Amino acid sequence: MNFNVIIPARFSSSRFPGKPLKDICGKPMVCHVIDRARESKSHRVAVATDHEEIFEVVSSYNCEVFITKEEHPSGTDRLQEAASLMGLSDQEIVVNVQGDEPLISPDVINQVALNLSNNPQCSVATLFEKIESSADFFNPNIVKLTQAVNGEALYFSRAPMPWARNEFAESTESLPGDHPAKRHLGIYSYLVRALNSFVHWPETELEQIEKLEQLRFIENNHKIHVAEACVSGAPGVDTPEDLEKVIQILKG
Repeated sequence: MNFNVIIPARFSSSRFPGKPLKDICGKPMVCHVIDRARESKSHRVAVATDHEEIFEVVSSYNCEVFITKEEHPSGTDRLQEAASLMGLSDQEIVVNVQGDEPLISPDVINQVALNLSNNPQCSVATLFEKIESSADFFNPNIVKLTQAVNGEALYFSRAPMPWARNEFAESTESLPGDHPAKRHLGIYSYLVRALNSFVHWPETELEQIEKLEQLRFIENNHKIHVAEACVSGAPGVDTPEDLEKVIQILKG
């Protein structure tokens, strides 16, 4: 199985501008992400950025890099442009590894690519981990998902789902012991043809309501395979406080 990794690395961020270039133990964060991707079984790793300084840093790190448009409406649109610039064919697999995940496991990258390769009825694959606390379950910033018995996604939502009607009628302080709550992890693999279709579809109603791009695939009858991650999700970097936590993990 061959697959490609594309790492979107935007300079602008409302909470943390210049995030991909922040130093982590003597190396820019985006270079740590490149290292994790290179440790996977990917045969090609590239960075997609909208900023000249990131382009120069990645180039000097001997990694393929492409300048993409600044005005993309979504991260998936940027990914599609990068795949096009790379000259990838419709049936090739692309894994989207976010440029703010310097601790991501290479095993997870391999897993999401293999799952898509092994499920040809699907054009997208992604991963989840179990939700253990009611605080996470009711947090709208944590995306939940449900799946069919064949492993295909039924729905993604910021709302708490599935709803345990009887148990939650009594209390929402804790989850029932056997509750199948699943937290979506933001790593995807795509067939390039799905990316090429995505950019021509208008935003869908559910996507607009939930602010979740993956719903556009479901609403356009593209199947998404989901499975539990083989390794627990590593902390990403959204804020300066997150960056300090990652630095301490790497030092420790």
